Amino acid sequence: MIRVVLPGHLRTLARTEAEVALEVAGEVTQRTVLDALEARYPMLCGAIRDHVTKQRRPFLRFFACGEDLSHEPPDALLPDAVAAGAEPFFVIGAIAGG
Repeated sequence: MIRVVLPGHLRTLARTEAEVALEVAGEVTQRTVLDALEARYPMLCGAIRDHVTKQRRPFLRFFACGEDLSHEPPDALLPDAVAAGAEPFFVIGAIAGG
């Protein structure tokens, strides 16, 4: 099981707790984790990634094992600790303003 931690606004939209557990078939990548998340919570489609391009929305970041994975290719393997369920995959709402 893959653990995913969502920010407050996405938890509210999905009506779930801060952390969700997902079954991901095959390789554990950003794409497969987000595909599984959107399949389980269809109301998140378009909220994390663009509907058409599937690119990460601005003001959202991805972290795992203390690393910013936001600019990694979507098909790059996530760290082994995430794939094993020992560490969560974080979707973080970025802070902007001035």
